[in-house]
Amino acid sequence: MSVTKGLEGIVATTSSISSIIDDTLTYAGYDIDDLAENATFEEVIYLLWHRTLPNSGQLANLTKQLAENASLPDEVLEQFKTYPIGKVHPMAALRSSISLLGLYDDEADEMNEEANYRKAVRLQAKIPSIVTAFARVRKGLEPVAPRTDLSFAANFLYMLSGKEPTAIEEEAFNKALVLHADHELNASTFTARVCVATLSDIYSGVTAAIGALKGPLHGGANEAVMKMLTEIGSLENVDSYITNKLDNKEKIMGFGHRVYRKGDPRAKHLKEMSKKLTELTGQPQYYDMSVKIEDLVTSQKNLPPNVDFYSASVYHSLGVDHDLFTPIFAVSRTSGWLAHILEQYENNRLIRPRADYTGPGMQKYVTIEKR
Repeated sequence: MSVTKGLEGIVATTSSISSIIDDTLTYAGYDIDDLAENATFEEVIYLLWHRTLPNSGQLANLTKQLAENASLPDEVLEQFKTYPIGKVHPMAALRSSISLLGLYDDEADEMNEEANYRKAVRLQAKIPSIVTAFARVRKGLEPVAPRTDLSFAANFLYMLSGKEPTAIEEEAFNKALVLHADHELNASTFTARVCVATLSDIYSGVTAAIGALKGPLHGGANEAVMKMLTEIGSLENVDSYITNKLDNKEKIMGFGHRVYRKGDPRAKHLKEMSKKLTELTGQPQYYDMSVKIEDLVTSQKNLPPNVDFYSASVYHSLGVDHDLFTPIFAVSRTSGWLAHILEQYENNRLIRPRADYTGPGMQKYVTIEKR
């Protein structure tokens, strides 16, 4: 039996949602560069779920559905107040809240196509409200109710801070959401598909995906990048800090990617937004440090930055708490998870790989007195 560690290079299914071919990422055939520069996140949600960009009527309908379903059950908001303050990571809160949402959805266990689509809309609509409400409740603040007149990106920033974002802030956050929306059969997406392949419900599938994203080898890199930038502190400290890390063979978070050889095509878009936002907020040192780190790591290790590297300084410049970086990833990636869950349901087969056994050979049971 042949074994491929980490399933690297193994093709496990067919999918029409996204592709990574020759270092080019596409959503349903649209290049990520094209979408990052031109599309709203709402358009990308529709694209991932329907494999076509919406016309004006279709987009208006989806936008209306998302706005109408953004409010949370009171029970979920009250649950936040029972969590031990300062001890719960927002990803743990998010994982628990998505599972809890399923208890208050009358269609949670309805498995027909129409019900699953309605649940997908509700989940996508509510996940920003969960992240922002928890972020405020843990600080002793009241959640900010979603507005129906703001875009998905603007509404998230509004619910987080209570202030309507500027145009550049909305643009930056929308771009980040578009870039993170889907990424073929990554760890969390595969987890979601494995879960629902048993014909478990959508809430279970997204909860499982969040559990996978919570791990630092998948979703926590941008939080680690910001921690590194904070530790470095200033431009003159970059050389010694990075050289010491490389000499000790320590991993520099935010660099390299298993499926890209020439570099992550998403990184350049957030690099541009990082430059703009750090200048606007009077914190250019974070962009300058990032560029210098990129130059050092790329020249010495031939590892280009991935999408997580510059997203750290983008989110920091937007005033986002550092431990919310991964939940924001989940807000975006939910669109992709839901697309894959719906696709799995359409042509389902239980996902059940085998393992190459390496334990002891055949043994005989011995009574406890003779052991």
